Amino acid sequence: MMALKDELIFLILQYLNEKKYKEAVHKLEQESGCYFNMKYFGDLVQEGNWDEAEKYLGSFTKLEDNRHSVKIYFEIRKQKYLEALDMSDRGKAIDILRKDLKVFASFNEELYKEMVQLLALENFRQNQQLSKYGDAKSARNNMWVELKRLFEANPVFRDKLKFPSCESRLESLIKQSLRWQHQQCPNPRPNPTFQTLYTDHACPTDGARGPAPRNVQLMGPPNPRAETFPPMDSHSPFPLVVSPSASATQRWMAIANPPLPPAAAAAQVPSALLQPQSAAAFFKHPRTPANAPGGDNQTVESERVWKRLRTAQTDEASFAGASRPPNIRPQDDIPKTVARTLNQGSNVMSLDFHPIRQTILLVGTNVGDVDIWEVGSKERIAHKTFEVWDMGSCSTPLQASLIKDATISVNRCLWSPDGSILGVAFSKHLVQTYAFSLNAELGRVSEIDAHVGSVNDIAFSHPDESLSIVTCGEDMTIKVWDATTGQKRYSFEGHEAPVYSVCAHRIESIEFIFSTGSDGKIKAWFYDGLGPKVEYDAPGHGCTTLAYSANGTRLFSCGTSKDGETHLVEWNETNGRIKRTYSGLRNRPFGVVQFDTSRNLLAAGDENLIKFWNMDRAYMLTATDADGGLPPSPPLRFNREGSLLAVATSDSGIKILANTDGQRLLTTTENRPSEEGSWHGQRIVQATVDGTPAADVKQLRIPGDGGWKSSDIVDSAHLKALRLPDSPAAASRVVQLLYTNSGIAVLALGSDGIHKLWTWARVDHNPSGKSNASVAPRLWQPSNGAVMINDATGSNPEEGTCSCMALSNNDSYVISASGGKVSLFSLVASKLMTTLLSPPPAPTFLAFHPQNNNMIAIGTEDSGVLIYDAQTAAVTANLEGHQKKITGLAFSQSLDVLVSSGADAQLCMWSIDGWEKKMARFVRAPASHAAPLAGDTKVQFHKNHPHLLVVHESQLSIYDGKLECMHSWSPRDALAASISSATYSCDGLSVHAGFRDGAVGIFEADGLKLRCRIAPSAYLSPSIPGREAVVYPVVIVAHPSAPNQIALGMTDGAVHVLEPSDADPKPVAVPPKKNAALPAVSNPNPVLE
Repeated sequence: MMALKDELIFLILQYLNEKKYKEAVHKLEQESGCYFNMKYFGDLVQEGNWDEAEKYLGSFTKLEDNRHSVKIYFEIRKQKYLEALDMSDRGKAIDILRKDLKVFASFNEELYKEMVQLLALENFRQNQQLSKYGDAKSARNNMWVELKRLFEANPVFRDKLKFPSCESRLESLIKQSLRWQHQQCPNPRPNPTFQTLYTDHACPTDGARGPAPRNVQLMGPPNPRAETFPPMDSHSPFPLVVSPSASATQRWMAIANPPLPPAAAAAQVPSALLQPQSAAAFFKHPRTPANAPGGDNQTVESERVWKRLRTAQTDEASFAGASRPPNIRPQDDIPKTVARTLNQGSNVMSLDFHPIRQTILLVGTNVGDVDIWEVGSKERIAHKTFEVWDMGSCSTPLQASLIKDATISVNRCLWSPDGSILGVAFSKHLVQTYAFSLNAELGRVSEIDAHVGSVNDIAFSHPDESLSIVTCGEDMTIKVWDATTGQKRYSFEGHEAPVYSVCAHRIESIEFIFSTGSDGKIKAWFYDGLGPKVEYDAPGHGCTTLAYSANGTRLFSCGTSKDGETHLVEWNETNGRIKRTYSGLRNRPFGVVQFDTSRNLLAAGDENLIKFWNMDRAYMLTATDADGGLPPSPPLRFNREGSLLAVATSDSGIKILANTDGQRLLTTTENRPSEEGSWHGQRIVQATVDGTPAADVKQLRIPGDGGWKSSDIVDSAHLKALRLPDSPAAASRVVQLLYTNSGIAVLALGSDGIHKLWTWARVDHNPSGKSNASVAPRLWQPSNGAVMINDATGSNPEEGTCSCMALSNNDSYVISASGGKVSLFSLVASKLMTTLLSPPPAPTFLAFHPQNNNMIAIGTEDSGVLIYDAQTAAVTANLEGHQKKITGLAFSQSLDVLVSSGADAQLCMWSIDGWEKKMARFVRAPASHAAPLAGDTKVQFHKNHPHLLVVHESQLSIYDGKLECMHSWSPRDALAASISSATYSCDGLSVHAGFRDGAVGIFEADGLKLRCRIAPSAYLSPSIPGREAVVYPVVIVAHPSAPNQIALGMTDGAVHVLEPSDADPKPVAVPPKKNAALPAVSNPNPVLE
């Protein structure tokens, strides 16, 4: 639901349009930015009214906002330029080149040069690419078709291209108000006369005339006694942010329930870095007794949670060096190539990839079998046939059902969030859970007689912070069980048809469940026993599955009705309505269509095909038949990163489809060595059938996602190393280093406060466009020549001890400091947007909340931690507990906590809900180090576990969620120097560490066992006379999607990217040797598409 401010503007626009005030309409459209009038803009373009077109466009988006905006401005100015040339007006053409087109040279210099060269031609149609250019009218028509496509794809214009359908609504509201006022009159008269809108209506008393109009201050403060709209103005501390509108008054959890009091409904939602979806109001279900026991606390807590802001994920920024537009996935990034084929042996009913080990696939079949495959090597590593573990404890209906018909099928198999437990739902009564470990067989955990009849679906949840399994069934109930003991914890009733699916989700510390019945009824439940909080109808009123996007911010459903109509839709959680319906599905499919989500991609099995959609576009993106052999509606499943897609085949098999990253992942798995020389431990898994070794299942070595073949790398033959190109004069020590979340760029902060950005182009030998050590990037520089530089007032630039930097989740904004004020930069525009929090104290560490860019944690030099709210531009909490400066901050979404570390070697855990300190621990000094510890201590949470990596110069340590040390390693032997930096790999299976002698160590995350040492001679050039004696990595960072790629920021100002070599040499032990010359640096240019 839009903010009331926006709705009021729409009503005014509608009224002005009905009254034919055209100029006022377009002026208000520009000033409000609520509605982009495509027809008006199209008329300006078709008429060649370029100045007015750009003026109107500029009210909604600036050229530097994103790649779509760049393209829109370029198309308009290019057409204006070509028309000037066509009219032989060379002077005007030159003026357009200088004033309008020169700005695009920074995006594509070659293209700009080609535009300049057109001046030398008698007729620009002599240029091959422009040979088909007709007249100005046809060219404008063709351009307008392209512009409409760009507007629809541009996130800036999301929700601004469609005008709400409501005729004469403003006049209707006024008439309703007047009628209501008349009803409130003390002496209402028939056929009243309304003389003014400036004051409330009142019928005159006998013999008296109506009240004369008063001189009313229309724009003055509201009457405090009158009911008013919620505040309509919003504070926007960060400019240049275009966001979808949001409402602070209602959420679909409130459907069919009484409204909040006006005070609560009037909460405003100011805009900030990213506009949140909605501040939701939660209400009691009308069927719940007001005095229900235990209801008040849960209701208050639930209301608090639903009022909290959920940040919408948008991708409004991109880099000039990247050829892909934001939020639009290139088709070669879609896993469509058949890379592996597995012979399952029976019809596949359910699939699920392991959440951490992305090439391990769980499979359930129509005969009750459960199998685990390592898809890279095509090895079946575990197999279980159906068996009732304890028939004596089974219910009588189950025993009778099995005696009558012993056949049973798997309806759903699913990994727990950390992959340690798997659950299996069967077509008769039962749910079984197993413990999974790479070095042991599947272990029985619990067998649950869950429902009478079929168990249709399962999901894992964490109520009360303990792992539970949610089940639903043919008996029209939803139940929640302890995943390890099998004890029932909750039961929910309210459906009037069999429950077809469940979807467990979490917002902050509150867990809830969506359920759908076979009649298409959607309900939502809290763990409060107070009944469903949502009752809604799925489109088609049929069997429907709900699923959230990978980041948990967008909700989708796919369902097939009894009449065979299939609906794939995205829900607008703001108002409970369908936000988008995806086209391209068969009207009468065979069975229920299954779907899955991955990042910004949707996939569904339909018509013997796999069909793909971009989440932000309604039409089908592409489809594949996976080389044939698919059933009409095949089950399918993405892996975590979306690089692999498993799909069932008609011949009882499974096909693994992959994109470029997926093929590399499969090849890495297939070629894993058996020597002890890889990065990760080689664990032998013995496949079992019913607890005994299976003769037809081979032994498989399953490490993590390894790729390094030598345990000691001393020269460049055993790795790929690339020193990123930089100006010769650049010698500032690198103090902070980041990969962008998309993996296409590296951002460095020097001790002088200057930021540098390297971007990789998408070329033939780098089709993904992601960073790697084989293709040199370019050092990106904006067209205006501006440099992103921090305020360093009062700091020592040589030390860089107070330098810190963090990147927003959508890669659009950088927040950074170098001892002075905190700076907020637009990364795409290379532009300082604002500064905040002047020292003292100086900021020493910065961190964005992983799901909410409006929440920023700021560590300071005086040992405090400030929680900054970007929406209100205010500090909302000041956390005190350290004795020295803050040197590390890490958010955990699963634990809902923030962990801080300081130069006092202390760890503090803070609850995000209320910012209370939960616990604190001092890092213990190793035996070889004097106690107590002092010095910088860094922290990082594991991506999928509540495990915390703690880094101090004296040790690496892994802590659990209660801040208890699980594993520790101290420098010794070949890695005896002190530790300078360390990080988890993106898959969480490795820890990469840098040392102050220049060496790099790769450790197993589980146990911190050293697997590989990279000597500085393997990646550093020979020493240069006069250079400092020891060059070492100040900071080491891991690529966000390539587990074996790391980047090093060095003391001499250089940045190196390291990857394993493609070759497979044997481990060597030779004297250290200097590496060869660095690869030549190319300078690929981006292309305007």
